[in-house]
Amino acid sequence: MLKVSKVLEKVFKKPITTSKVKVSKAGTTKARTSTKEDGQFFENKACQYLKQQGLTLKARNVSFASGEIDLIMQDKTHLVFVEVRFRQHNKYGGAAASVDLRKQTKLIKTAQLYLQKQYGNQPPSCRFDVIAIEGNKQQFEVDWIKNAIS
Repeated sequence: MLKVSKVLEKVFKKPITTSKVKVSKAGTTKARTSTKEDGQFFENKACQYLKQQGLTLKARNVSFASGEIDLIMQDKTHLVFVEVRFRQHNKYGGAAASVDLRKQTKLIKTAQLYLQKQYGNQPPSCRFDVIAIEGNKQQFEVDWIKNAIS
């Protein structure tokens, strides 16, 4: 298995950058949905948003025993592991703050397994991004945090 420091060495050299966008849908009614359905809805929105920014989708919901990676995207020369987090409000720190050390560790371990399986000993340059979404299905804000895990 590849060491975290070797596989992700290039990931941590760039500063964290964010971009925000507000999205609203007029004339929609609020319907009660399950957490899983909400998660899928916002994961789709995050994927659409990243595609609009020029990234291409490589894989979705990649699972190993260590955890799951929501989206794996290609951004020019970098493979991007994306964690999508949704919160209705920021009362307890918001969506971005919910990617705690425990979750980061799971993401890194899962990314290691994916890289080993897909690329062997020749992994591409990669990084970890977070798409933090707050609001509801009718009106929400997307915060794209590049190089979120360091």
